[in-house]
Amino acid sequence: MAYTVYLFSEPDLWQNDSFSFNMTTANTSSVYRATMSPVMDKAVNILMITVLFITMVSLGCTMEVSKIKGHILKPKGVAIAVLSQYGIMPLTAFCLAKAFQLDEMTAVVVLICGCCPGGNLSNILALALQGDMNLSILMTSCSTLLALGMMPLLLYIYCQGFADLQNSVPYVDIVISLVMILIPCGAGILINYYRPQYAKTITKVGLTIMMLSILAVGILTSIGVGGSILTVLAPPLMAISVLMPLIGYAFGYIISSLFRLNQAERRTVAMETGCQNIQLCSTILKIAFPPTIGPLFLFPLVFGTLQLLEALALIVLFRCHQRFTKKDKETYQPAAAEDTLKEHCEGTV
Repeated sequence: MAYTVYLFSEPDLWQNDSFSFNMTTANTSSVYRATMSPVMDKAVNILMITVLFITMVSLGCTMEVSKIKGHILKPKGVAIAVLSQYGIMPLTAFCLAKAFQLDEMTAVVVLICGCCPGGNLSNILALALQGDMNLSILMTSCSTLLALGMMPLLLYIYCQGFADLQNSVPYVDIVISLVMILIPCGAGILINYYRPQYAKTITKVGLTIMMLSILAVGILTSIGVGGSILTVLAPPLMAISVLMPLIGYAFGYIISSLFRLNQAERRTVAMETGCQNIQLCSTILKIAFPPTIGPLFLFPLVFGTLQLLEALALIVLFRCHQRFTKKDKETYQPAAAEDTLKEHCEGTV
């Protein structure tokens, strides 16, 4: 079967009304093959695995057994949150991949990104939006633990919508990767349970390392693959990177509103739904798919940058709304109090 190749493989076609053309499977694979040297490739792999390990330990350090038990006994909020995470984002990824007519390999990348669990970046964003932090941390925890079963299952289901896509997904490698991330996550839970005084420090260090590693991986890969990195900046992928988190934020808020969660919980579910664990996604793509994935393993980093920018815009809007609402209350409350006092005086007279 023929496949559609990327825009950047033939820039002259951008001006054409039909800018896609067909290639064989072998030719398609060659488009994505990385030009990175073996030494650089190994360095990036080691860096990504090491940083993912540290990040998952720090994520585990945010999980408290007592709070998890409390939400298990009253699972409404968690159930809605998990439904949003594993219902909205995979379906959104599938619909966007279909809408932009992505080729086989690129569709797999977008689907894996959509099926990934939430990351601990969402906890920071939920805090900035004055969300329910217990729900945020628990939702991240549950989505991470459930990823072991849900991620392969969802990939299998949605891959049915693409011809011959099943053969492109290394399910065994993905499951092994997910099992491996549960080990450091479990270690973090144990640290928080037995040595809670170290948990906050480890979490801060983990988040700092995560941010720096994203920059380091981006620089190393840019040096290694050169101009091939433009693949992830193709218009279809950029459009998907903009739309996916935005749809996640919107529908996460709408669904939680339909189930009548309070405002803090709605904001939390919105952030948890739209934010994906981009580091996990990049590591799975880099480790499970070599060498045919090429620079496409950087797509989650582009996605993560845009999901962060959109979240920051929402935070600014929320803060502005709070400030103006507070000013309105301060303006009108004295007047209301004065009217009440007048009515009281007239009633007394």
